[in-house]
Amino acid sequence: MNVAFPDTALPARVRLDSPLSDDDLFDFCQQNEFIRVERDANGDLLLMTPSGWDGDASNVDLTTELTNWARLDGRGRTSGDNAGFTLPDGSMRSPDAAWTSWPRLNAVPPAERKKFGRLVPEFIVEVRSESDRLKTLREKMRMWIDNGVELAWLIDPQRRVVEIYRKGEEPEVHENPTSVQGTGCISGFCLVMDRIWGF
Repeated sequence: MNVAFPDTALPARVRLDSPLSDDDLFDFCQQNEFIRVERDANGDLLLMTPSGWDGDASNVDLTTELTNWARLDGRGRTSGDNAGFTLPDGSMRSPDAAWTSWPRLNAVPPAERKKFGRLVPEFIVEVRSESDRLKTLREKMRMWIDNGVELAWLIDPQRRVVEIYRKGEEPEVHENPTSVQGTGCISGFCLVMDRIWGF
């Protein structure tokens, strides 16, 4: 497997002569742990830098809150930003946090879950980093919904805005909320925003 890195700064898109197989993509990610990698539906690799301290701290707080709720709720399990999901459109994406029900998880063979399993979580969260273009992130949120995610939150600490996406609906926009309430698949979850917004 020979993938040339671009000379430009990250984030970057790399178009390959032929797309990597799922196994080759997993191996590539293991060999390049210092870079966040996703694959789009066309087979292009999307290379991103790891989060800065503030961004990572927000992600840790977010994942912790979701995990604590999921353990008490008992209907599913949380994953963080290192988990890759191979989606029906052929892309492999890694949200900042996700929640997947036990029935969906148990439908995927254990061996497949050790890599980037063919699995669609019911709920995902993306947190905008300094290098993320808002237009690109909004397109990504629609991609999640189009692939079967029931509920998707886009948290933008720069604007202090949370956008909520559901299939067949326009995004629901919350400006500077103190908390965001889960609905549908994550009813009962409440994310208090003060730690997510940072200092």
